[in-house]
This record gives sequence, structure tokens and C-alpha cells, in this order.
Amino acid sequence: MPDTLWTIVVAAVTAVVTTTATGVLVAPRLDARKKRLGDVHAARDLFGTHMLRIMSACSQLENLQLPPDNDPRCTPVLRERLSGERDRWWQQIDEATQWLIDNIASYAGSWLTRHLIEMPIAYAANARMVVLSEREEAAKLALLLELTVPVQRQYFGWPWARARHALVDRRTFAATIARITGEVTY
Repeated sequence: MPDTLWTIVVAAVTAVVTTTATGVLVAPRLDARKKRLGDVHAARDLFGTHMLRIMSACSQLENLQLPPDNDPRCTPVLRERLSGERDRWWQQIDEATQWLIDNIASYAGSWLTRHLIEMPIAYAANARMVVLSEREEAAKLALLLELTVPVQRQYFGWPWARARHALVDRRTFAATIARITGEVTY
């Protein structure tokens, strides 16, 4: 009987010590790691959200041009509203590219390979420079879409689309950056 009691006491003490040590030493590190991984995934999600916002606003700006001044169907009130809407879309693009460049460390370094780290860095920097440039509006919109679509597809597209377009997207992205950096106008 004393051997059984001794075995039960040792087992209970071992369980208490193990549980306490795990709670004190291991659980805080796991909780901190869980928070860091959650933050990385949240930043990646915001990266994707801002790229979608840029693509959406660019498409809307391309599709909604202000009518000519002498268009009888367009009243001054309508013209002002349309102009305000276009300004709002440009503001969305401006804010999205600001976020991309300001938060680059939170999402770009989270991927494993060098290529996957460098692409969002180059994207954010060049997209912001296009927005800040003195290019014509149509040229800015075209360049932003040419930059954003391949990056968005490679990071957030369906896996089959990523594989199918991987080489074309890299070439398109590199050619667009070469066009942007090759131009003198900023």
C-alpha cells in the first residue's frame, strides 16, 4: 500500500511541476509567437487589400471620364459631383500607396525566398513614385495597373493562376519597372 501511495504522490507532484513549468516557460513564448504570426498574416491581408483598392480605383478612373465642357447632358452640378468622385478615387490610390510604402517592413519580409521579398518592395516603391510623378493621368493609371496586376496575381491569386502566369508576370513586372525607371519624369 505505501508503494502505491508513493507512486500516486510522485505522479501528482510531477504533473503539477510539469504543468507549472509549461505555463511559466513555454506558454508565454507560444502566445508571443502566435501574436507575431497573426500580425504578419494581417499585414499580408492589408497588402492584398490595398492592391485591390488600387486596381479598383484605377479601373473606375479609366472608365469614368469627365464629359466635355460643352456636353449639354452634363450640368455643372453633375460635373462637380463626377469630379469629386474622381478626386476621391485618386485619394484612395494615394492613401493605398502611402500604406504600402510605410508598412513595407511588416509584410515584405514575411515571405521565405529572396524573390518573394524583393517583388513587394519594388512594387511599393515604384507604385508610390508613379502616384507622385508628374505623368499624365492616363499614363499613371496604366502603369499602376501594369504594376499591380502581376503582383496581386502572384501573391493572392489562385494557385493554378500563380503557376500558369509566374514567368509572364515576372517579365511584365520587370518590363514595367524598367519603363518607369527609364523615364526621366518623376
